[in-house]
Amino acid sequence: MRHTMTTRRSFLVTLGGAMLVPSGVRAAQKATAFALIGDRYHNSDYIRVGLSRTIQSGLGVSIHFCDETSLLNADTLEGYRLLIILRDGMVWPDGYPDETTNAGWVATGRPPLAFEPPTPRTDAKPQFWMKPEQGKAVRAFVENGGSALFLHNVTHVGLTDANFRHVLGAAYAGHPPIRTFKVRVTNPNHPITKGVRDFVITDEQHYMEYDKDPKSLFLETVNEQGLDYAKRGPTAPAGWSYDYGKGRVCYLSPGHLLTVLWNPEYIKLQQNAVRWLLRTPA
Repeated sequence: MRHTMTTRRSFLVTLGGAMLVPSGVRAAQKATAFALIGDRYHNSDYIRVGLSRTIQSGLGVSIHFCDETSLLNADTLEGYRLLIILRDGMVWPDGYPDETTNAGWVATGRPPLAFEPPTPRTDAKPQFWMKPEQGKAVRAFVENGGSALFLHNVTHVGLTDANFRHVLGAAYAGHPPIRTFKVRVTNPNHPITKGVRDFVITDEQHYMEYDKDPKSLFLETVNEQGLDYAKRGPTAPAGWSYDYGKGRVCYLSPGHLLTVLWNPEYIKLQQNAVRWLLRTPA
């Protein structure tokens, strides 16, 4: 029986390339970081591939990747030093109403999908996945000395739970279709922007309601053609950080595409952020 329990504790399940970490895994067996990734609009594979290169291989920081939202809880987080999240706040338990924006979509210009017999259409709707105890677990993790790297569309989770929003410092306000914009450093003296130059990407330009002190901002996105979004103008906050209790928090908004995660200047930002969060020297 003792051998069986040890085996269970050591067992890691993989799903779609993402490593799922059962809550019974002991702290000594854990990686440095736990990463919750992937949603309908952001395939977990490109995120795992992207962050494996920029953080895991680039910095030697071990990561357990997970795409199961229920595993974000106090038991799972125990023993990790860093929480990483790149996903939105929705799950689709009844499937999708159509095949657009997911991996099964056929590119524009192709014949429509056909099935015989026809697949019944659904009226599927998303549900928020974060439970109150999960928001409390994230808040306690950071307050007690853990750190959190929040990426891209995680601001959407800020709409769903007050404790999580308090840690993140923002809530999602939407984004226009993918377009080209500049990522601009607004505080070149911050440790996370050290050595980083302004750069241009084609990505989702995310907008959000930012809750914290403006002094914590060090990055913004700006559409240089002056394109607006929802009367919010061409510019949006794109990066901030602060101490939170005994821990630290950092948010970076780019990340819809693998080519964005691997932009050389954005790699610098990701790596600087992890060093700052883990309090390790450059």
